[in-house]
Parts: sequence; structure tokens; C-alpha cells
Amino acid sequence: MNRCGNHWIAIGAITVCLSIALGAWAAHGLEKSIAGLYANETRVVRGESIPAVAKYVGDFQTGADYQFGQGLGLMLTGLLLRQAPSRSLKAAALCLFLGMLLFSGSLYALVLLKIPVLGAVTPLGGVLMMVGWGLLAWAGWKLPASCATAPPSS
Repeated sequence: MNRCGNHWIAIGAITVCLSIALGAWAAHGLEKSIAGLYANETRVVRGESIPAVAKYVGDFQTGADYQFGQGLGLMLTGLLLRQAPSRSLKAAALCLFLGMLLFSGSLYALVLLKIPVLGAVTPLGGVLMMVGWGLLAWAGWKLPASCATAPPSS
């Protein structure tokens, strides 16, 4: 059995597990944890002024949501690597992982540490994630066809 890709399957599963925990915290405890950081501050979102804490809880949840998706992508890529290892799939996994770290990680740090400059890193992570999904699509297109239909039996 080809073990290539097993580490991406494991990293993806851990990533999904952590995203669920972080999303639950965002929904049930983050607001209390960061209320003091953003007391009496507001932010404009879609032309409307809202409490800063509400905006940042939403940003944190966005990080968890994207982390979840990238974790699933890493598991898929790991499974594909086991079947047909390729440089495109390896590059896809690396881009998905690094993109997730930059995108979600910068959102988490921005919210928890109140360092606005980290917002500039978030789009770089998004670009890496898109490159990763593009590479995954390319690699999938090039996978050897194994779904040919057998002639009907009589």
C-alpha cells in the first residue's frame, strides 16, 4: 500500500477537529474573552456601525470556517496522493496548508492580540488557498482514468 499522503490526511483531520473547537469557542465564549480588548469601540461593516467585538467574533468565525474547508481539502489531497502521487498534488497540499495558516492564523491573531497590521497577511493566505485548490483541480484533471465502464454482462 502506498503511504504517500498519510501525513496530509492526519494534518487535515487535526485541522478540522481544531476548527470545530475554535468555531464553538467563537460561538460560545470568545465574546467574553475579548470584550475588554474592544470595549466601547465600533467598526463599520457594510456601511453600518457595529460593536467592534461583534465584528471580531465574526472574523474569528470566518477563520474557523475557512480552516475547516482547508482541512477537508488536505484530507482529499492526501487520499489522492495515496492513489497517484504527483508534484501538483504535493504542491496543492502545501499551498492549502500554508494558505490556511496565513489566512486563519492571521485572523485569529488579529482578533486575540489586537494587531491590525496582521489583516494585511490574510489576503496572502487567501491567494495561497486559491492556488492550492487550482493545483488540486489541475492534478485531478490529469489523474489516470480508472472509471471506465465495463461492457455490459449478458
